[in-house]
Amino acid sequence: MINQIQKIPKYWLFQALGWGLFLSINVFFAISYKMVDQVFCIRLMNTIVLGIAFTHSMRVVIKRIQLLQKTVNQQLLGFLVLSIVFALSVGMIETLVVELFDLSFKQENHFNFFQHYISNAFTWMIFLFIWNCIYFIYHFIDESTRNQLDKLKLEALVKSLELKTIKSHINPHFIFNALNSIRALVDENPSHARQAITALSNILRSSMVSESQETISLEKELSIVKDYLALELIRFEDRLSINYDISPEVLSCQIPPMMLQTLVENSIKHGISRSLKKGEIIIRGNAIMDALEICVLNTGTLDINHRHEGFGIQSTSNRLNLIFGNKASFDIKQFNETFVQATVTIPMN
Repeated sequence: MINQIQKIPKYWLFQALGWGLFLSINVFFAISYKMVDQVFCIRLMNTIVLGIAFTHSMRVVIKRIQLLQKTVNQQLLGFLVLSIVFALSVGMIETLVVELFDLSFKQENHFNFFQHYISNAFTWMIFLFIWNCIYFIYHFIDESTRNQLDKLKLEALVKSLELKTIKSHINPHFIFNALNSIRALVDENPSHARQAITALSNILRSSMVSESQETISLEKELSIVKDYLALELIRFEDRLSINYDISPEVLSCQIPPMMLQTLVENSIKHGISRSLKKGEIIIRGNAIMDALEICVLNTGTLDINHRHEGFGIQSTSNRLNLIFGNKASFDIKQFNETFVQATVTIPMN
């Protein structure tokens, strides 16, 4: 039964509901005031039949002239004009039926034809205007809802395309840096160069798996970072030391893929590689309240004039904003005289 009702077009369901309600109200008041007789029943059924027929005809005209595609002001004016035109027509038909079959109510016995017509036309204009208002409001809300859904879908598509664009830049950016590191090893230490190529292969394999994902676990991201740092350890040898301070409880937290690796790469490029002294990288991950805080510290000095420049910093900020909005944050600062700190805060829920 329910399936059969669901197959009925919404328009006819609303028509049945509306005119059924009209019938119920009239019957209720007629019984209350003891006005139910043969004339009342015939007039009521005649009104419902004419109402369904003319409102449906009016809907056909609305669709034919594409009234719902016009501006709101034009729609309101159009519905008002249609209400008047159709009220004059249906009022004439109802008046003719009443006069031909002598169906006047007692209070209408003193009316002449013209008075009957004016009374019926005015009543029908009210009915049809109410019907048009309901029809207009339904389609206005429906159109607004669909526009909102389309807007949300478009925003989601744009967000997805922007993320893909950023990610498409991350991997080549990283690969070029890695290849430059390997090239520097080829002549001076072929054995280390081979180890570096193996490490790069592992990194690329892991990054390809996460390429299609919007977020991955911190644990998986750390495995990529460790392979990357293994490659850099080959290049820097004793000039680089690495320390991890990761709480086990945050390993399952989701972060954008290659984000931590980008921060670590940035710390190598702008910190460790610019100094001939021994450098250190510290990677921390802890839960603070309901957020995951990731810190990457590296020995070096932050260039205040260029603190917000560079692809790594821009891509990190953009991706966090696209995925988490204002719930996530990114900051880079001079932590103390020795270390520069990049901090990312991401909601855990």
